This record gives sequence, structure tokens and C-alpha cells, in this order.
Amino acid sequence: MTDTSGFDDIPGTYLFNKDRCHEGYHLNMFCMSLMKAENREAFRSDEAAYLDQFPLLTLEQRRCVLERDWLGMIHVGGNIYYTSKLGATDGLSFQYLAGAMSGMTQEEYREMMIAGGRPIDGNRSKSEKG
Repeated sequence: MTDTSGFDDIPGTYLFNKDRCHEGYHLNMFCMSLMKAENREAFRSDEAAYLDQFPLLTLEQRRCVLERDWLGMIHVGGNIYYTSKLGATDGLSFQYLAGAMSGMTQEEYREMMIAGGRPIDGNRSKSEKG
């Protein structure tokens, strides 16, 4: 197991390392399958049945997909570039996904980024939050 404890103190940081990559492999392969139009159509017609084609997905990964728990997918090994394929299948922009994972609307996220992004104070270390 790779030591990621150095990143644990940074708010909102979920390091995609080899362990998370291994954990999320089947979730990410499901997401990549959505690059084909016929797979997107099959998924849209019966999401749970389509996910059955990926029997090594964990129950939590299935839940995250079916409930569109975007940040949850990251926690269970999803890579943002793969999970964005699911977002695109739903007609959602990358900006929407980033906002949802940040607890913001797409518009709030956009305005924050236009204004220069998150403030540094309070976002470098969880200990800064008090």
C-alpha cells in the first residue's frame, strides 16, 4: 500500500495513485465503455442491467453510478477523466461535475474560477479550518 498520508491534510484532495487505480479499475472501464454510442444507448435503457456486465464493480461503486454520486465515484477509485464519460452520457459538462463535487452549482463553480479559484487561506491544510 502506498503511503498517501501526506495528502490527507489537504482539503478536497483524493490522490489517484496505484492503489486507487486498482480499486477503481472496473468502475473506470465501465465509464470508458460509454465512449461507444451503442453502449450509451444500452446503459440509458436499463442502467442496472448494463452495470451487470461489470460484475466486479463493488456495491458502493454501483450505488455511486446509479445515484450519480460524483464525488463518491472519486472516493471509490474513479478517475475524473473516466467518470466524465458518464457525465457526458447524461449531457453534463465537466464544469457541472466539478461544481457538484465541490458542493456548488455549475454557475457558482464557474464564477469562483473566473474570480481566480478557491482562496488559499483555509484550503492548504485541514488544520487551518480551526
